[in-house]
Order: sequence, then C-alpha cells, then structure tokens
Amino acid sequence: MPVINNVAVVGASGSLGAPVLSAIINSGKFNVTVVSREGSTATFSPSVKVIRADYTSVESVAAAFKGQDAVVSTVGSHGLAGQTVFVDAAIAAGVKRILPSEFGSDLNNALTSKLPVHAPKIAVRKHIEEKIKAGADITYTYVNNGAFIDWGLEMGFLLDWKEGKPKIYDGGEQLFSAVTLASVGQAVVGVLGHLDETKNRTVYIQDMTTSQSRILEIAKKVAPTKKWEPIYVKTSDIKKDSDEKMAKGEVTIPTIISYLFVGLFGEGYGGQFEKLDNDLLGLTGKSEDVIEETWKKLLL
Repeated sequence: MPVINNVAVVGASGSLGAPVLSAIINSGKFNVTVVSREGSTATFSPSVKVIRADYTSVESVAAAFKGQDAVVSTVGSHGLAGQTVFVDAAIAAGVKRILPSEFGSDLNNALTSKLPVHAPKIAVRKHIEEKIKAGADITYTYVNNGAFIDWGLEMGFLLDWKEGKPKIYDGGEQLFSAVTLASVGQAVVGVLGHLDETKNRTVYIQDMTTSQSRILEIAKKVAPTKKWEPIYVKTSDIKKDSDEKMAKGEVTIPTIISYLFVGLFGEGYGGQFEKLDNDLLGLTGKSEDVIEETWKKLLL
C-alpha cells in the first residue's frame, strides 16, 4: 500500500471531529486539510488548510479532495446519509483510503446492523463496498469503538446525572466497550499508519469495559450526598415500543435514540467487543480513573 501523506478531515469541528483533527495534526505525520461545509462559521488552527465545499455536490467535494491520500469523515448524525457524496468524490479525486463516520457500535453484529438508527451507516457501507466491487480504486476502514465514555457521561447519555433519575437498562450489569474521544483520534492515526493491516475491514478499539452499575457506583463514591432514583427498564420493552412507533410512522429523535441503548446494553447486540485492534493501533487502554475524574468535574 502507498504511504499516506495528505489527509482531509470532514466534520472537523464537532465533538468527535475536533479531537480527531487534533490527533492527526499532533502526530506530525501528515499534511492536514479540513473540508468544511459551505457557509460554516467554524474556525480552525492557522496551521490547517481549510477548504469550503458544498457537501451535496460530488464535484465540489471532489475538488476539495484533490491531492488527498486519505479522507476521514467525522460528521454527526445529521450528515451520515450524505456521506455517499464523500465516497463518490473521494473516488473521483483518486483518494486511496476513506474512513466514513462510524465510531460506535459493532455494525458487523447481525442484530445491531438491523437497528433503524444505524441504517444511514449501513447504507454508506453498502455504497462503498459496491463501488469497490465495480472496480473503484479506493480502500476503506470502519472504526468501531463502542460508547464515548467521557462525552457519554458529560451529556448524560450513559447515565442521567442532571436529574438524578437515570434509566438503568436490563439491570445495569451488562458490560460494554467504551473509549475516550482522544483515543478515537489516536486510533485514526494508527489506521493511517497501518494501511495494509486495516485495509477493507472493521477495526475494534476500546479504552475499557464498564457497566451502568459500575458508573453509578463510582458516581456515588465521588458525590456521596447526591440523591439518585434509578429507573429500571428492559431493552426488549424499549425496542418493542420503538418498533411500534416506527411502524406507525412516528420517526422521532427519542425513538431513534432509544435504539442506541438497545444496541449498547441489549443482550446479543455485541456491546462488549470480543476482539480488539488496540495493539495494532497503539492504544494501551485506560483505567476507571477516567470515569472518576469525569464525575468529579460534573458532580463536585
């Protein structure tokens, strides 16, 4: 495989994009270009070249991708489906490797891949792989990392700390893979430095495995006077309710998000990864200190 010198990052101003961009820049290994949406007011380091492009136009994005060896997409949920434009643009521009925005659950798991919340990512996967089968000269890597432990706690996604009434799924003992945003950036750098080993496959990373019960236990240790009133729910009930709403055409954000909890905590959905690429990509893992320190910032 050729060496990657020039890297374009799409969606670089988001919660994940910013740390991924920082990791790529700080590695000192690549010439970095940010491809930002036309009309965006996001600002970036003066050391980074910024190109504005129309994300809906293959021609516009291809012009921005010209001369790039790799494209890393970190767009958020609203931009996932539109990544087919990035794929076509990357092919047109002669890009060697594309990392579409996945960065979550194991989409190779049969149950998880069927959850409606992941439909846009699955569609992008299918688009890439069909293009390659048809002869497109490009390769891909999918990065699956489980839950974002730092962001997930801060946003109350993994445990609702603001109201103190967190939903605990399936008893709260289910272990799941989790990672910090910074480690995702490190993994992306690792992929770009190991093209042969990561060619046309999914890589799995994590900093730790934990559970909702353990996260709550650490929170109680950090802030012993805080009142907690857990609400215990079953992922099977959540999925049934969401499926019924989807069947009625009630496609709301809460309904879609509920599927994320099913995929993360539900039995058989592969929330805890069985195999890892940590060693290959330079990740050494992290201790529960990450959880404790995050709680200290949020609860004290």
